[in-house]
Amino acid sequence: MTRNELAGTAQLGLRANAAQFSLLVAVNALVGGVVGQQQTVLPLLAAEDFGLTGYTVIFTYIAAFGITKAASNYTAGILVDRIGRKPVLLIGWLFAVPVPVMLILAPDWGWVVAANVLLGINQGLTWSTTVVMKIDLVGPEKRGLAMGLNEAAGYGAVAITSLLAGHLAATYGLRPAPFLLGAAYVALGLTLSTLLVKETQGHAALEQRQQTNQPLPLHVATAPGSWHVLALSTWREPALASASQAGLVNNLNFGLAWGLFPLLFATADLSLGQIGLLFALYPGVWGVGQLVTGALSDRYGRKRLITTGMGLQAAALSVIALAETFLGWATGTILLGAGTAMVYPTLLAAIGDVAEPAWRGRAVGIYRLWRDLGYAFGAVVGGVVADLAGLHAAVWAAAALSAIAALIVAVRMYETHPPAPSQSS
Repeated sequence: MTRNELAGTAQLGLRANAAQFSLLVAVNALVGGVVGQQQTVLPLLAAEDFGLTGYTVIFTYIAAFGITKAASNYTAGILVDRIGRKPVLLIGWLFAVPVPVMLILAPDWGWVVAANVLLGINQGLTWSTTVVMKIDLVGPEKRGLAMGLNEAAGYGAVAITSLLAGHLAATYGLRPAPFLLGAAYVALGLTLSTLLVKETQGHAALEQRQQTNQPLPLHVATAPGSWHVLALSTWREPALASASQAGLVNNLNFGLAWGLFPLLFATADLSLGQIGLLFALYPGVWGVGQLVTGALSDRYGRKRLITTGMGLQAAALSVIALAETFLGWATGTILLGAGTAMVYPTLLAAIGDVAEPAWRGRAVGIYRLWRDLGYAFGAVVGGVVADLAGLHAAVWAAAALSAIAALIVAVRMYETHPPAPSQSS
């Protein structure tokens, strides 16, 4: 069927597409779980099995993951607009098939880095595609809620799988048990995506036909091609550019936490189970919190939540840098998860507010390009600063960058989804 024929059979709205939307939520949970299998384990595996000591060297796998995921986000954005959503989703799952096996059998650190290159491609293609598909299905009114559900599923699965992987590692060793979870997730995700997921380009075409004039800058509504969309999303369009820089700093914090937090927590002689729990608190609060914050952004607007969330991340990282006990770190990671929950689905919803359906995939892909380059920046900044000045200094650097990001959003970003007059009063 052509895109116009698909549009003729499509309906917009969360209720009208509940079954397919719920399926995509489950698929994205499996996508997140593939990342969660390694987050608690790999920093410890680097030190114990491969004898790596320099923080910058250990963080190479995060940099490799972030760069390839960022590039794959950009590629996915172009492909979903050209060839459809479902083919890109399936291609993404195929890249994940070798990853658990490579991590289990890795004879040296180069295998781990190579596995994370494939994982980055998998995450960029699959996660970006599920985001676009959910925005397609729900239409303009419930984007925040849709993104909250999507990101809650993905990062909730990261948290649960990180906790399970830590438990498996403590009970059965660092390999192979934790990575068998990832193998099961890949098999189930590929099966569901092949047999049950349906194409959503028709829903985007329907929204494009229904769309009326919006009070957005003229150059947003008339963006002609991918390079123009790249310029809008990077510096020209205030809301899109502000979202991109906030997303980059947000994932810089996540990349730094991924590689650094287990090592920081280990300085207090915490058990592997305690370290796994501390790391799981961050994405766990992040995941659950998005069930609330996405819907709040539909009701009260995007900018307020984004600004406050970045500021809260700065405060949380300060708490983590000052803490020296399990309780102090738990407090900091919970606050960091709450700040991230305020930001993550709201940024995606803001992109959906501004981008026309005809170039939505490219706009989401470019935003996710910049956002997920934050993994690499976090790994590099965290590794270099930790090697030069210590683990705590690296956390302080991330706190300062988060405060700057909050200020940029407060000054430059306009509200993309204004609340109703009765709510704003």
